[in-house]
Amino acid sequence: MTPSAELISILEEDSDRFMADFYAHFFALAPDARGMFPANMVDQRQILFQVLEYVLETLYSRIGEAEMIAFLSQLGRDHRKYGVTSAHYKAFSTALVKEIIRCLDDRRTPAMNNLITQLITLTAGVMDAAAQSEAKTLPPYWEATVVEHIRLGRDHALIRLEADGPLPYAAGQYISVQTPQQPGTWRYLSPTMPADPHGLLEFNVKAIEGGAVSPLLVSSTRTGDRWRIGAPHGSLHVDRESGQDVLMVAGGTGIAPLRALILEMCKYGHNPRVHLFYGAKYPGELTEMATLWQLSITNPWLTVVPVSEEEDDPWWLASGRSAQPGNPHTGMHARQTGTLADIVTSYGGWSDRQILISGAPGMIQHTMRRLVERGAPPAGISYDPY
Repeated sequence: MTPSAELISILEEDSDRFMADFYAHFFALAPDARGMFPANMVDQRQILFQVLEYVLETLYSRIGEAEMIAFLSQLGRDHRKYGVTSAHYKAFSTALVKEIIRCLDDRRTPAMNNLITQLITLTAGVMDAAAQSEAKTLPPYWEATVVEHIRLGRDHALIRLEADGPLPYAAGQYISVQTPQQPGTWRYLSPTMPADPHGLLEFNVKAIEGGAVSPLLVSSTRTGDRWRIGAPHGSLHVDRESGQDVLMVAGGTGIAPLRALILEMCKYGHNPRVHLFYGAKYPGELTEMATLWQLSITNPWLTVVPVSEEEDDPWWLASGRSAQPGNPHTGMHARQTGTLADIVTSYGGWSDRQILISGAPGMIQHTMRRLVERGAPPAGISYDPY
């Protein structure tokens, strides 16, 4: 057994105690760091343990090292919004080494000592270096003011903001936000439009049942609220130079990053063909239909297929949005009924396309699996699993 595999096995023997003792020691060394974390640390402990396992597994397999470095670098840049400093990373390293050594007890060896050094370098070291590099050019976060809040349904809202300055994100990326409804809590949202030179932002938000943030965003956001906006994440993009046409699959508010990419493409005179399947449970939840219809009229490279799992809206969603007729001559097809995975794969395997999928994790995984079964190469499928 390699040192990496052995250390994973040892830490898993009592991972709850390991993480609880680590955080107790960390907060003793850096008391000001406690306010950066939620009161209930259960989820946070699990997340950090998964990160440590990911690093150790990568060291064990030697596969995906570049991706791991990129992940940790992005994590370090993102932690700037919490106020994390080099002193916190030093305390983190000290506490982590202490608790790993405690778990090892008499199983500590020179090989294990070397592995611990690598683990610290690839967590605290990479994250701190990436944060310090970005701090030379960008602030840890931006601030923005809510200028419009439109209820699209009982659990759905469109929120528009104006930031204090332009935000450096790319179309298709997602960003973290902190709102006055849940101070100290950050949630990822995807802008529905490319970056605006005046700092204008728009988010399409649906309340997730049992969610800590999204229900409050939908029900309690008010004009004048001040939000904090964190650094951008994600890599969804369209390669306009590849010669490949594009398949986009969007479920619910997953339309946001794909809508931003389509709007970005509208700036160019020549684009690959884009075939967009846009789905929701009910027809009235396809809230971007009017915009997509207009875009399909003016951009012949765009084809849109609306999809709903149910044929009709329930009584509480009598919005009239599903009344827009399909018109293949404008690129807007008639709405189809079924799951996105069923409808998309009924058209074929799409093996010759760039494939972008956005939406709920379950929908993404199911649609990916069905596409691969139909012949689409996994390497050609992109999604952001936030």
